[in-house]
Amino acid sequence: MNIKAPTYDFLEKPASLSRGSATSFVASALRRAIVTLELPPGTLIEKSEICDRLGLSRFPVSEALGRLQIEGLVDILPQRGTMVSRLRVADIREYMLIRTALECEAVHRLAADYPPGLGKELRAVVAKQKEAAAAGDQSEYHDLDLEFHELLFAALRFGRIKSIIDNARANVERARHLLNTPRRVQLTIEEHEHILDALETGDAEGAAGAMRTHIGNVLGDLFEMAKSQPDLFVDGDEELSALD
Repeated sequence: MNIKAPTYDFLEKPASLSRGSATSFVASALRRAIVTLELPPGTLIEKSEICDRLGLSRFPVSEALGRLQIEGLVDILPQRGTMVSRLRVADIREYMLIRTALECEAVHRLAADYPPGLGKELRAVVAKQKEAAAAGDQSEYHDLDLEFHELLFAALRFGRIKSIIDNARANVERARHLLNTPRRVQLTIEEHEHILDALETGDAEGAAGAMRTHIGNVLGDLFEMAKSQPDLFVDGDEELSALD
């Protein structure tokens, strides 16, 4: 895959930046660009261009890239610079295992004691997903997809569980953006509706099964992507052969 040099158009210089806030600002802007694939896997990051565009010294930019390296979003290569890391199938498998365990249990519990008003909120999110899909607004659709799952955890009031999911999410969100094909978008909406149908009838086993199917289908599509676009993944051949 030929990767174009980034333009950094997504970086807009704020009116003012203190030394302390500059690192966080740069890290946040680059993180979003990486997760949304504006900076795709394998992209070399030009530190000097970021400095020039934001009017910053190299220190806060280097510090921001160090944070992203810890998160697994960039690789800092000696004598070569910094590159947006390629996706790791092993990370995706682990994250999806965490999600399956936590989210299936979440909907199982919610079905047994469904909070008043939650169904209306979730149906409204699915309706907005359909509108975003019809309009081809991938960014809005993706945000609504996250909101659907976050509403489930919010209803349980288990903040630590949400924190576990959030900490595991950043690297995998890039793969999910790649999966926003018309087919996967339509299937996701249908799978969300199946989860809702089970929740609203108090079918705890059905809700957990529908969630397991949903996450399993997404994981299967991600594996197919790793086979068809191996240049985006750092460990695709090794991990996928282990599944055969």
